[in-house]
This record gives sequence, structure tokens and C-alpha cells, in this order.
Amino acid sequence: MNENSPAARLIKWAGLDERQIKIVQAEQSKQRLDFARAALSVKIISEQQYRDFMAQSLGLPVVEPGVMNIPESVMDTLEKSKWNKYQAVPFHISGKKLFLACFEPDNITALDDIRFVTGLEPVVHLSTRSSIVKALEKFRDKGGDNFDDLLADMAAQDISVSEKKEDRDDSSTLEAASQVPVVKMVNLIIMEAINKKASDIHIEPYEKEFRVRMRLDGMLKEVMRPPIGMKNAIISRLKIMSHLNIAEKRLPQDGRIKVRTPDGKAMEFRVSILPTLFGEKVVMRLLDKSALQVDMVKLGLEENSFNAFESAIKKPYGMVLVTGPTGSGKTTSLYSAIMELNKEGVNISTAEDPVEFSLQGVNQVQVMEEVGLTFASALRSFLRQDPDIILVGEVRDLETAEIAVKAALTGHLVLATLHTNDSASTLTRMVNMGVDGFLVASAVNVIMSQRLVRRLCPVCKTPDDIDEPALKDMGMNSDEIASAKIFQAYGCDECSQTGYRGRTGLYEVLTVSSRIQELILAGANELELRRAAIEEGMITMRKSGLMKMAAGITTAQEVLRSTNI
Repeated sequence: MNENSPAARLIKWAGLDERQIKIVQAEQSKQRLDFARAALSVKIISEQQYRDFMAQSLGLPVVEPGVMNIPESVMDTLEKSKWNKYQAVPFHISGKKLFLACFEPDNITALDDIRFVTGLEPVVHLSTRSSIVKALEKFRDKGGDNFDDLLADMAAQDISVSEKKEDRDDSSTLEAASQVPVVKMVNLIIMEAINKKASDIHIEPYEKEFRVRMRLDGMLKEVMRPPIGMKNAIISRLKIMSHLNIAEKRLPQDGRIKVRTPDGKAMEFRVSILPTLFGEKVVMRLLDKSALQVDMVKLGLEENSFNAFESAIKKPYGMVLVTGPTGSGKTTSLYSAIMELNKEGVNISTAEDPVEFSLQGVNQVQVMEEVGLTFASALRSFLRQDPDIILVGEVRDLETAEIAVKAALTGHLVLATLHTNDSASTLTRMVNMGVDGFLVASAVNVIMSQRLVRRLCPVCKTPDDIDEPALKDMGMNSDEIASAKIFQAYGCDECSQTGYRGRTGLYEVLTVSSRIQELILAGANELELRRAAIEEGMITMRKSGLMKMAAGITTAQEVLRSTNI
């Protein structure tokens, strides 16, 4: 191979090994492509690497049209179908020059057509295909509402509210919140969250900026930055929709927004408003009952863990604890268990803060501490309501813990959550709260600790080559390493270039056996309890993560981020 050939330069530039070169050459002869395009086709190099290599080889500049606010007048220099066909995007006009972002800079036919139709001389810049597609999607949406159009409308109509304390006027705020562009903007933020399957929307004011972020697959991502002067109008609109007091800006407020999508689907948002240094921050949690996973089989537990958990919830009495940090899927797991137990002959009562979803056939109570309806008082009332199964949203204090334990010991099945790091620490936490060890040992049937990790996108995931020592450090043995099929995130249009789509759970199910009971009574620490549980066959959260990684469901990075050895 000629050392100065494009193929040789790419091999050296990307550091390709012999195996990769053979894969590319096979694709090259099969598809009749040049070496660089063949390497891209089999994903030996990424779109970004292809772009950067071509830019270096051809001496062309690089741009990212997907993040640009391209004027409509520039996009209108050709029909949108033409830009789709040529996979190019115009982003600027200067005199007789039309600046283009292209993925295929050597498409002479396309450049000649553009030159002929527009009367402008194309100035070629290189970009990735995904960035061009993103820009074209914005262009295709020009006929309807989008963030840029609405911001332009707001600016044109001078919709803003003074930020000076002495100038604040509730009537002017209400008037601004009722303006059509503001209403459209808020509606568009909500619909964007629904379409992207976001779990939360964060609307955040700072000293010199105002931004909107959405939590996608557990990670926050910025989606827009409205002008800082619009923040009161947008937040007031959300207060109106949530039936909250728009005049109250000093205290936190909580509410709910119910919306119906164009296809008739009913959705609900839980709204939390918190006064911060530079204004009120709004966090909206999307409550989509249709997305609630109520089939226990589909939660993602390993077979041994599933059997242990299912056996515990089907006992006539005792306590089942689900633990983990906020946003780890505890509510989903508890609701799945409740729906499994929800039969005509069973009376189920729940105390929750807040009630996230309405469950048919279940008596759900919203805890309201400001009027004295606490978890403890709700539990006391439940015991006079002839219950079979009780769900406690969270065991926060000794009083609640004692009542729940006593209920479990007097013939009721009690399901509850705690904020602890793992299953073994939950037992010591209850004892440290003040519950007698003999009551904990007698009452608790099982503890399930869990975390959520992102699922790999099935469309674009690529094999990951992790060396054996690193995998052993993570906790895998030689046999497991030999049979593992480990993948890494890549990124494509299907997953918004993140490499991940959806989430799955990592679970650790500790059954309170007679041996564990003896250790609790002997005052064992969590390390001793954990060691005994593992000896009895407990799959730890790290082990659960490694099993999902070896099965190609998630990545090593996600497992390391979410678990400890």
C-alpha cells in the first residue's frame, strides 16, 4: 500500500490494527467504496472521525449546523427536498457566496445544481451526517411552532416582566403570562418533553441567563435558553396551569398540570416551584401511567432475585422493603408488586407522598403533614380499616418504622421504602433508628435494593474491547469474561446521538433467612450481614450490573457509575 495514499494516511491517523483493516477492505470490495467510507460503513471510525480526517485531507473547515440558528431566508435558497437529497445545509450568505455544511464534499453534481439554482457560489464546510439531519429536521418544522419562532414572536411583541423588585406587578405578570407566544412556548416545552420521553423538566433562572433542561434516560440535557426577561411570564404561566398562587414568590409551592396530547392521550405533570437567589426554579415530573411497568417479570430482575422477591410478597404477613436513592425506580417496583397482589379478595391501602399514579382497586392516601396526616397517622388509621396489605411510601422516622413493624407482626403484609445504599445497610439502619433488633429480625421478609442504568441503543451499540485485568477488577471471573459479549455506546439518530435508549434496573435482593436473623439478634454489622447473604446466594447490585453488561444490555461505564464492589 502506498504510504501517501488516503487509505494509508487513514490507517495511521486512526491507528487501525490488522483485524480492523481486513474488515474495512472486505467492505470496500463488497460495496465498491473508498477506504474511508468503507471504514465509516462498518463503524470502524465514527462520523466525527470521518469528518475530521476528510477536513484534514482536503483542507476544509468544520461546522456543526445542528446547533446553529439558521435564518429561514438562508434555508429557503432551495426547496427542502433538495437539501434532503444532497445531505447539505446552507448556514450563511455573504455577497454572492453561499456557505454550506456538507457530509460528502466531493459530490460535484450536487454542488453544480446548487450553484445553478441559487446563482450563488458554494463555499464548502464539512459536517457530520447527524448534525446535518438535525438541522434539516428544524427546517422541516418551519411550518409549525418551534422554539426559535416563538422566541422571535416574544421579542417582536416585547413580552417581558421587569426584574426590579419595586416594579413587580402581579397584574402585568398575569397579562404577560396570557400572551399567545408565552402560552405556545410553555405548551411546546411540555410537548417536547412528552415526545422525547423525558422524566423531568427543569426551568432554571440564573443571574444572567434562563435555561430549560430535560432529564432523558436519567441524564439532564439542555434544550433551550429563553431570554432572561421572559422568566416571570413563563413561570407565571406554569403557576396558572398548576392552579398555584402567582403572587407568592417567597415560599415553595407544589401543584399538578393535566394535559391531553393531540392524539388524545392524557398526561400529568407534578410541579414543584422553589424560590432561588435569582428567581423561582420549576421542576416538572412527568407522570405517564401508560409507561408504568406493572408487570414484575419485565422489571429486569435476575431469576434468583425475582423468585426471592416474588416469594416474599406472596407471604400472608411480614415486611418487604425496597431501597435506593431518589429516582431509582422504587415506586415502579412497589406498584408492580401491588398490582401482582391486587385481587378482589384483598384490601390494599397505601400512604404516599405524593401519590404518583392512581391504581384501580387500591385505597391510596396522600400524606399531608401540614394538616397532621403523616405516614404514622395514616398507618394507625389503616389498622382500623381491616387491611390485608399496606404500602408505606417512605419510612422516615422511628414512629412510622415501629407501627409498620408491628403491623407486619400482626398478620399484615407491609411494603415500604427506605433511602439506604444497599440491602444489608437497611437492616442496621432500622436498628439505628431505634427499632428493636428482635422486631426487625422477626418482621422483615426481604429487602430489595436497586439502581437504574441506561440501556444501550440496540441500533448503534458496538463491541467494546476491555482487557481481562480491568474486568477482573470489576468483579468478573475468567469463565464469565470468556462468555461475555460487552458493548459500548456509539450514537445514532434513533438515540439522539447518546448511544443509550431507555433504562433498566440493577437489583440486590436479600432474604432474611434464619442465619440472617441470628446475626441481627447478635448485633452484627452490615459487612457481616452482607457476607452472610452473599454466601447464601444473594446477587449483589454490582453482580447484577456485570450480568447485564455481559449480556450486552448496558455498558461498563454505567455499571461503574451506579454500583460499588
